[in-house]
Amino acid sequence: MGVKISASILNADLANLEHALRRAEAAGADMIHIDVMDGVFTESITFGDYMVKSLRPHTVLPLDTHLMVSEPTKLIPFFVSAGSDIITIHEESSGDIFKCLELIRSLGVKAGISVNPETDVRKIFPYLSLCDLVLIMSVKPGAGGQAFKAESLLKINAVRKEADRLSVPIDISVDGGISDSTAPLIFSAGANVAVVGTYLLNSADMKKAAETIRNAGTQG
Repeated sequence: MGVKISASILNADLANLEHALRRAEAAGADMIHIDVMDGVFTESITFGDYMVKSLRPHTVLPLDTHLMVSEPTKLIPFFVSAGSDIITIHEESSGDIFKCLELIRSLGVKAGISVNPETDVRKIFPYLSLCDLVLIMSVKPGAGGQAFKAESLLKINAVRKEADRLSVPIDISVDGGISDSTAPLIFSAGANVAVVGTYLLNSADMKKAAETIRNAGTQG
């Protein structure tokens, strides 16, 4: 599967998000990653469905919406209506995960499942056939700029092997601490999507930064 870059806007200038979207698009990002936090599942509170709705007219890129919320079931329809193209829920959230994934797909968008660093990745194996994407958290959810956790590489590799065994054509995405030094590691482990925030948005030359990440997954 092709290498993809999902540009995370968590640490972008919130007063000028349209500019961040334009820069990411011009740099060659494949999608925009939107971290939704409810202050319960995580300590932080970030974006809601109205933010997604306001961003939708300003980019042609798919909106990759990551629900770090305690009760995703009741929120999913709102984010679909707002314009999300991919909705990822957490294995650690409450509710019936099977029903949540089925609901996302029934509403016509791609479904993903994510695991936190402390979660045994094997817990998501039963859901792979219902997923278009698996999101491995390589940092603790809740804030940007954290250091990459190397143990996430084993999780990436385990998911890729299980997906191959099941013949499930799934994207494996990694979120947290992605840079020129960690991108080669995640791609070698079996990921094909890099969620890039600080490294990309803080770069003076965003296009060059994006090319560096992409080349890490296409070389060799």
